Amino acid sequence: MTGRGPERVTPHNGTETRAIHLRVAAVGNIDIGGLTVNEAKVQLAQSYQFSDSDYLTLKYLNESILVEAAQLGIRLDAASTAKEAFQFGRSFPFKKWLWQQVFIFAPHIDLTPVLIFDEQAAVDLLRKIGDERDQPLVEAGLKVNGIRVTATNGQIGQALVMNTSLAAIHENFTKSKPGIIDLQIDEQHPLMMDTNEFIPLAQKILNQPFIIETPEGDGHLKRTWTITPENLAPMLAFIINGKETSSIVPQINEEYLSNMLESISEQVISFPENPRFIFNDDTRKLDLFSKGKSGRTLDIKTSMDIIQNALASGNHQAILSVDYHSPEVSNSSSAQELGITELVHQESSYFYGSDQARIHNIETAAIQFHGLLVPPGEVFSMASAMGEISLDSGYSEALIIFNGKTIEGVGGGVCQVSTTLFRTAFFTGFPIVERHPHAYRVSYYEKVFSNIRDSSLAGLDATVYIPLVDLKFKNDTPYWLLMETYVNRSANRLTWKFYSTYDGRTMKWTTTGPINTVEPKKPLYQLNTDLDTGEIKQIDWEAEGADVTVSRTVSRDGNILFEDTFFTRYKPWRAVYEYGPDTIDIPTQNED
Repeated sequence: MTGRGPERVTPHNGTETRAIHLRVAAVGNIDIGGLTVNEAKVQLAQSYQFSDSDYLTLKYLNESILVEAAQLGIRLDAASTAKEAFQFGRSFPFKKWLWQQVFIFAPHIDLTPVLIFDEQAAVDLLRKIGDERDQPLVEAGLKVNGIRVTATNGQIGQALVMNTSLAAIHENFTKSKPGIIDLQIDEQHPLMMDTNEFIPLAQKILNQPFIIETPEGDGHLKRTWTITPENLAPMLAFIINGKETSSIVPQINEEYLSNMLESISEQVISFPENPRFIFNDDTRKLDLFSKGKSGRTLDIKTSMDIIQNALASGNHQAILSVDYHSPEVSNSSSAQELGITELVHQESSYFYGSDQARIHNIETAAIQFHGLLVPPGEVFSMASAMGEISLDSGYSEALIIFNGKTIEGVGGGVCQVSTTLFRTAFFTGFPIVERHPHAYRVSYYEKVFSNIRDSSLAGLDATVYIPLVDLKFKNDTPYWLLMETYVNRSANRLTWKFYSTYDGRTMKWTTTGPINTVEPKKPLYQLNTDLDTGEIKQIDWEAEGADVTVSRTVSRDGNILFEDTFFTRYKPWRAVYEYGPDTIDIPTQNED
């Protein structure tokens, strides 16, 4: 006869336990017939075994682990088992009691022991087994030492599954003959165990430099960047590609590659340049002065894919992907299309007394604006159009005003150009967005024809110091504006012309002229050991300090478009001389 009673949970040593009642055909080989309940309890506690060897076998994959039942938290509940034996046949109704007597007087009846299962003990043991045998999944790979590539082996991942293994233990010990308990082990197999066959391809990548280029064309020259093997090696990663037939693919770490292309992008980017024209006063048409040029930007995402694909194929060169942007105006645009029909205004300034370096700089700066177009509605920036002022861009050293002194500096004379542009925009009636005066009155900017100084021009100068100080005006008409610049060395003259379509505006202006004048201090004499004895050289010229206010009103058809005022405060400027050692008759210098 077999039978199974209900399960119950009872506390054991402070932990939650589960008592399971089973009725099978044996209580081991222990004879408790004729014993009292207490005697049976003692006999069972001393003699009961869970298996023939008193050990249970756990299987972790192919490894057998012998454990005692107690290690799994399994023990006999001797008291309950004895009680169950005593109650057998005494709790039935009379008819059933008579029927049970057949079995009571049978020569031998086996009863099922009551077992207690302490799950926490089993959990602790399984956790210890897992800690000693579990191992993480490791994919095979390649690594770089210096510029040498070596292989790393893969490893199967294995982890004991706690809940399933506990269920297997529970199911097994409820059997009359406990057997081998297979623990549930989760196995993960790497895509690759051995990558030695991919070393030659990876090593080939590091055997020579990797070349990155931009395409040549559309008016742009090819640019090249070279990544040496030593620089490439730290950036390389080797990615496993595919599942069924896996392979190792060399790739540049995406963060490295993205940062590198961002840097290259700044070097590659260029903005579209409109063609330049000259207005033919005879035909009233535009003559092409220089062709337009497309702009370009780097397509970073596509370029990343190109580089990664090149590496994956074992190539050592990649041509980047760029986007080209056409200029707004075509080379064949006509004067009528752009609204350039006449000379709107021109202004001239004079540079009498300038040395050759200063005149050279005036010519170098002025040509940057010759034939340049300004779109309708655009704020024009002189600094942006002129670009860098340096020896590399063709400028010479000449006198400039810097940090309160007149000194030799690259680009001296450029302010002759900015002053002429300011006056042309001012007298045309365009809004002036940004203008900065000089620190002191410079004689060049108040000269007119025949080297005569006209003080009414004071307050109409403008300086630039790229990129901090700029000159800006707005073409607030619906027409394109064409600028032409001409330097006449023999006449010591710079002329700036505006060609567009006259929109009927008029301009009236007034000036206070120099007022609140302040005399400069007496000349300053400074020793210069590089000069010869008796040699005296003037390096700064005196200028009277003054305030000047210039105002204008721009109107059209009797309606005021806008009014503005330009206030300038010039500092008094002393003359400065340098003299050589032992030079006599040098005036006594005041402490100031």
